[in-house]
Amino acid sequence: MLPIIGIQDTLKFMTGRPGIRYKESVAALNGNAQFAPYKPARRSNFNLDMDFRTLETFFGSVVAQFEPNSAISTLLGAIGDTKGDGQMQAPTAKHVLALIAKSLSENLNNAIWAGKRNASGDTTLDLFDGFDTITAQEITSGKISKEEGNYLKFTDEITTANAVDIAKAVLFSLDPHLRAQTCYMYCSQDFADKYNEGYLLSHAGINYNNQYNQTAVEGSNGKLILCPLANKADSKFIHVSPKINMLVGYDQMGDTETVMVKEYEPFILSYIATMFFGCQFESIDKRRLKVIEIAGTEPTSTNNNAGTGGGSGPIGD
Repeated sequence: MLPIIGIQDTLKFMTGRPGIRYKESVAALNGNAQFAPYKPARRSNFNLDMDFRTLETFFGSVVAQFEPNSAISTLLGAIGDTKGDGQMQAPTAKHVLALIAKSLSENLNNAIWAGKRNASGDTTLDLFDGFDTITAQEITSGKISKEEGNYLKFTDEITTANAVDIAKAVLFSLDPHLRAQTCYMYCSQDFADKYNEGYLLSHAGINYNNQYNQTAVEGSNGKLILCPLANKADSKFIHVSPKINMLVGYDQMGDTETVMVKEYEPFILSYIATMFFGCQFESIDKRRLKVIEIAGTEPTSTNNNAGTGGGSGPIGD
């Protein structure tokens, strides 16, 4: 469970789906049933609209070899067995094992947005497609686009001077159904900093500006919550979505995922672990998701024409 516990800084803003091995179909359900003036003979078919998407978790493994005796000098007074089975229970070994578990969770966290599946790769970034990678694929396919109402591109660089205007432009562009929900604006810490600085400068004399850290975009009634994440630092996208739409899949319930510590060579221990992991949007409908492409990035699709910058305010298309 340590890798999942270790990514809580991000996962607490998303929805975990345990018990998933390989693929599972997920869908946002919609229908058109409605009341109408009473008529005894009225009959209507209920059209169930199911937008199926595939949440795929990929099977990953790690074999980390280490020699715990080299850490003895760093643990004051911690002297234990230095060979054989007792070596696995020595304080030095447990210390290194904790560092390995922490490193595994940190790398999973870093890949949630930027991961790109490469079956022959050797890093966590190769294990699964992250949300940014899935987004770029859907933009290329045209399923995330200006025409679909779930895409917006800004052509001006985000600065302290325009960050507040950009955030409000995003808010005003949301589908009314999405805007009515409590959503997170998944962004970098840099964007959140510029928003706070810009808000301070533009609202210094207003009575309700009583704090520096603004937790929600102005005008959203507290429903569009700023969510700066460390793993969004180099992202070219800002995502707006409710927590329930951001799915992170893993198993944690079967016997396929294992953690073992074995001694296969003298003085060398092997940390051996396997797990399933992946992520997906439950729906990319404009009522559930808005993708904002940040200025300064290369166009991801020829089907989405961006405007040209030049003004002092945010320009989007």
